[in-house]
Amino acid sequence: MDELIPLELRHLERLAPNVARPRYARSAMSPGIVHIGLGNFHRAHQAWYTHQLMQDGRALDWGIVGAGVRPGDGEMRRKLLAQDCLTTLIALDPAGKSAEVTGAMLDFVPVQDNNAALIAQMTQPDIRIVSLTVTEGGYFRDPATGALDTDHPDIRFDAAHPDTPRTAFGALVAALRQRRVQGTGPVTGLCCDNLQGNGAILRQTVVGLARLSDPGLADWIDAECSFPDSMVDCIVPATGARELALAQDFGIRDAAPVTHETFRQWVMEDDFCCGRPDWDLAGAVFTPDVHRYEVMKIRVLNGGHQVICGAGALLGLETISATMAHAPIRKMFRRICQTEIAPHVAPVPGTSVADYVDLIERRFANPEILDTTRRVAFDGSSRHAGFILPSIRDGLARGTPVDGLALVSALWALYCAGRRVDGGDIAPNDPLWPELTQAAQAALSCSEAWLEQVHIYGDLKDAPRFAQAFGAWHRALLADGVDACVARSLMQPEG
Repeated sequence: MDELIPLELRHLERLAPNVARPRYARSAMSPGIVHIGLGNFHRAHQAWYTHQLMQDGRALDWGIVGAGVRPGDGEMRRKLLAQDCLTTLIALDPAGKSAEVTGAMLDFVPVQDNNAALIAQMTQPDIRIVSLTVTEGGYFRDPATGALDTDHPDIRFDAAHPDTPRTAFGALVAALRQRRVQGTGPVTGLCCDNLQGNGAILRQTVVGLARLSDPGLADWIDAECSFPDSMVDCIVPATGARELALAQDFGIRDAAPVTHETFRQWVMEDDFCCGRPDWDLAGAVFTPDVHRYEVMKIRVLNGGHQVICGAGALLGLETISATMAHAPIRKMFRRICQTEIAPHVAPVPGTSVADYVDLIERRFANPEILDTTRRVAFDGSSRHAGFILPSIRDGLARGTPVDGLALVSALWALYCAGRRVDGGDIAPNDPLWPELTQAAQAALSCSEAWLEQVHIYGDLKDAPRFAQAFGAWHRALLADGVDACVARSLMQPEG
């Protein structure tokens, strides 16, 4: 192999001709966005849209500054700063792979316990958007009510120490306090996590936290800042040895390359109090009806992931594409999506629900995307609550089937018991893993004990049609195994 070219600004001209690269100069850029939770998805999605505009000489004053609040974010910072915040994006398609280097990111602030550097960066007048990807479960919502969990230790800490907060939201409140005092003005908070109504959820967290220490500031944030809803979509696997090797195949030494599918979607409300890049010129959609897109994506794609990942992981199938290659699981996916999820989803302009199910099936089955069942199953306590249970509740209310989704819940319960079909251990994979494991172990002798987790299931334990189906499936899984139950689910009547 020829010598690998280090991914640095000074070496861009040495890259192979088949690798696209920035056509804009770093010296022409200035920051406009702080992104908190900067990982693979952001670099393959929001940063890519911004990069596309910069390629045409647009949005050069909207450079991205990365940030993180977890200790692990420091390692990402180290890697990216060492390569001038450049990223190799590798598109994975059965028709062939392609690579491009993106340069929309300018810097990555130090990761600190008191978030001082992050607060200082967000206070700068040129920062007009603060965007976030901090996972669906990262917004400190009370599981029972959806309101801000003001009793959470991190929220209580930030309320008591508003100048040295430990959360991303506390840092944003602290920066907004300084901006208000200095006359710098508000910012737009842009949530890029898979939450329905995510703008309202981000507003609730930021305003609610501010109100605990400074009601006047909370009122100012609520009145002056904007929090548009947004829906994001692109399958982006984690980076490991394979991804590093793929970058090397293109002659690039990149410590943190990103692989992704060729499909991207970004739908937003056009509600930005301090301006925004023209992301629509790069393919994003601005609409007042983000909700309809959110429901379709969250129910079918995110819900569909949960439909298959439990069975796949229990059977030792490491990737989503391998799980879709398991013919009965793939048929189960289609059956549940068509009969138990799609009836509660409205079409969006240009896409019917049936066509969307077909699209998601093809995307999941893409053999080039090695998205792991473990990654998809992570934080099931948030993902089942957000992606699966709403379809169950709609089915109960409207008299449509819920039997397949009851099997999905039973598979998750078995997954949380921590043992694969082959006897191998399932490592902890949820922020609530100890509680989930305890409930899953209790369910081994009384299946319905799983549904006693009111913070997840609410009153669904008292819904006979769902609870009885769940119990029957869970007992069948214990008695007959995963393969037998998946096959049996395909023979169930659809009405």
